[in-house]
Amino acid sequence: MKKGINAWSFPAGTTVEQSIAIAKDAGFDGIELALEETGQLSLESSDKEVLGYLQLARDTGLELSSLASGLYWSYPPTSDSEATRNKAKDIIRKQLEFAALLEVDTILVVPGAVGVDFIPGAPVVAYDKAYERALETFQELASEAEKLKVNIGVENVWNKFLLSPLEMRGFIDAVGSDYVGSYFDVGNVVYSGYPEHWIQILGSRIKKVHFKDYRRAAGGLHGFVDLLAGDVDYPAVVRELEAIGYDSFVTAEMIPPYTHHSVQIVYNTSAAMDAILGRSKK
Repeated sequence: MKKGINAWSFPAGTTVEQSIAIAKDAGFDGIELALEETGQLSLESSDKEVLGYLQLARDTGLELSSLASGLYWSYPPTSDSEATRNKAKDIIRKQLEFAALLEVDTILVVPGAVGVDFIPGAPVVAYDKAYERALETFQELASEAEKLKVNIGVENVWNKFLLSPLEMRGFIDAVGSDYVGSYFDVGNVVYSGYPEHWIQILGSRIKKVHFKDYRRAAGGLHGFVDLLAGDVDYPAVVRELEAIGYDSFVTAEMIPPYTHHSVQIVYNTSAAMDAILGRSKK
């Protein structure tokens, strides 16, 4: 498995260029960039600008592991608003196009939400409607993903939706495309379950993996902690990933940032991942 770091792990305001340089210096094999609404790598970016980031990564000696986006919190595919749902589809299309330019094989997509406790005023959507809308979205866009040879990775996240590995498996199978699978986030399931069980059940449906850690006793968003400081059984996680033949990137998405010297989280995370993956110096 290869070791990656997500763009959101860097201090606010860090440029794409700075993130790539820091990731390389910290010893990562790759970086997961993120598509934003405005800014450097965004819906406003030109193909030429996007290709420039690919060249920069190559020149730095770093791979691009995948392409994330947090825009689906603002534009959920499950929204009661048809205009919002259509916007979400347009974002997925753009994300797929940019991923193809960046030569990455997977995008991260939040499938929508029934409810979101950490976003004040977030609307609540009926569960059955959310399921129908998300399923329709991914079934519609699966052919575009296949055409571009880029996987859509459905992330398990705190959205009160697709809450168990059995339901996630059933949802992916209902979409019925080899190009729609799971973007499995290890830390996001710890509050209610065990990531090693999710890996066993999802199996080859897993396209990419996020590493986080979570301490159940803390609860809420405060439960997210540095890798190896929480309740994730990382030996079991690695064992199960190996058992299903997963050999792509495991990408750290570190939240929350440090209060001081916040770039240090990137270096600490790299060292922790070396230990998890058996790369530590003896």
